[in-house]
Amino acid sequence: MAPVLDVCIRGAGIVGRTLALLLARERLRVGLVQGPPPPARDVRAYALNAASRQLLESVRAWPDAAHATPVRGMEVRGDEGGLVNFEAGAQAALAWIVDVPALEDRLNEALRYQALVTPLEEPARAPLTVVCEGRMSATRDEFGVVYDVQPYGQHAVAARLGCEKPHGHVARQWFQGGEILALLPLGGEAGAQEVALVWSAGESRAAYLRQAPAAEFQQQLKTLTGGALGALTLRSDRASWPLQLARADRWSGPGWALAGDAAHAVHPLAGQGLNLGLADARALAQVLHEREYWRTAGDARLLRRYERARKGDVLAMGATTDGLQQLFAQAHPAWAMFRNAGMRGFDASGPIKQWVVRQAAGRL
Repeated sequence: MAPVLDVCIRGAGIVGRTLALLLARERLRVGLVQGPPPPARDVRAYALNAASRQLLESVRAWPDAAHATPVRGMEVRGDEGGLVNFEAGAQAALAWIVDVPALEDRLNEALRYQALVTPLEEPARAPLTVVCEGRMSATRDEFGVVYDVQPYGQHAVAARLGCEKPHGHVARQWFQGGEILALLPLGGEAGAQEVALVWSAGESRAAYLRQAPAAEFQQQLKTLTGGALGALTLRSDRASWPLQLARADRWSGPGWALAGDAAHAVHPLAGQGLNLGLADARALAQVLHEREYWRTAGDARLLRRYERARKGDVLAMGATTDGLQQLFAQAHPAWAMFRNAGMRGFDASGPIKQWVVRQAAGRL
């Protein structure tokens, strides 16, 4: 017999599993449609802000200290001497770099003890279907959603690296020749000499970077980073995926809603992609918690509240990351002078810079 459900979540990624735990806490009966297991260990790491950490802690899914590394500083370097420094100051951290497999393990463990969440092989009928299938979602088409995709003509290359010099809990980012390279600290509170790499480059260049011999790849890393962390050594396979700015024209309708990458995608240069998806889960759970007693979970007007609550923030972040990507993609020397002067001015801006730090960290 098919289970009696209040909500069916299609997609058991990080956003889908988190949403399932949040809704079960509201005493809703949730079906969670499982996808195929990943073919290999995920080498990505996510930068999660304070709001995301609080959310995951509330459902007992925050990874242990060895897999959640505090970022206490950030250095962003332009291509003509521009430099912006961020410091955590009195905050515990600007963000935490979280190991993807460790986070998934904690979510799975939390779900094991949640009787109101039923794993499903196929979608089941429910008053509300939430689509959390990611950018390649097939279910969007069933609801007539248009997913507007603007490719950047870039791919991200990710890997784990050992570093000769301690990272000092500082995240480092370089904008150089249209490429963006980030080194994110790993190893937890005591970690010192391991980082996660995210390198955004043109499609052909990214294909070369993924396949280049390790010694050649490592030398290019050291050259681009100016030896900031000394020699860098590959400690994992390299993964790659296309980068895009994407958004759905509608996030909800009678009996359905979108969340996470199924609704939006942004460039990873600000590290906000998963933070946006987790904020979707939090907002949808809050809307369902506050609904009038006579509304079902799939009430169209109710779900519009969720859409309105999230669309503005997502559009703003998409515009910000897209603007930065486009700015640093311009090759003319006049653009280089303009953007690097802007970086230096922003670094000295005081209250404006502090406000940006609070926003990115999820603290208003």
